[in-house]
Amino acid sequence: MRSLTVLGSCGAWPEPGRACAGFLLEYDGFRVVLDLGYAALPRLLEHCPHGEVDAVVVTHQHPDHCVDVSALARVRYYETPDAPPIPLHCTPGTLEVLRAIEPSPDPATVFAVHELASTTRIGPFDVLTVELPHYKTNLGVRLSAPGVSVAYTGDSGPSPDLRRLAEGTDLVISDATLQGDASDSYLMTAAEAAHGAHGASRLLLTHFWPGSDRSISVREAEAVFDGEVIAADEGLRLVL
Repeated sequence: MRSLTVLGSCGAWPEPGRACAGFLLEYDGFRVVLDLGYAALPRLLEHCPHGEVDAVVVTHQHPDHCVDVSALARVRYYETPDAPPIPLHCTPGTLEVLRAIEPSPDPATVFAVHELASTTRIGPFDVLTVELPHYKTNLGVRLSAPGVSVAYTGDSGPSPDLRRLAEGTDLVISDATLQGDASDSYLMTAAEAAHGAHGASRLLLTHFWPGSDRSISVREAEAVFDGEVIAADEGLRLVL
């Protein structure tokens, strides 16, 4: 199975029945989690009951993208104490946030921590990282394996570097927090996300501000993007 499953699609905090940022990317039995924010862990456990993932990527240290990595650490520590540490590829500051949430067990004993900026390979995937504008250091990632390429912005403002991630990919997962004429240097509208995804086949909009009408975001992106536009929805699985 080669697929991407949406674990959470909200920015800032989760709406009722939803979760914050989280995605499960599966490639021929290898499972990598992209971010794991508020309320995303229970949805991950629907697919991996004992937290049996092969790697975790955290794009930046904001809690709506990383707080449930701490919960995953508890699952692994108590459910599979003899399992090897999970590779955790993260940005500076993420480990300190996890330690502040739960210092014992030290997350560095449950995870094998790696600097995301220096990561070039995760399992079957070649990895490209690009620093994108945000309030904290945020790295967009592109993961490529034979027949599959997926890019994920994390949180980002408009940037020409987005196209470095997107060009030629099967799927871009993009921050689309804002709508209409809203302007922010560190977050994007759906239309700006569509501009940044130029060159990709599909665009998955995510990180919606709670309460947003997501159909508006899709229409705004469709006016700009030539390929398929999809609104992230918890439980949605896309075949790659």
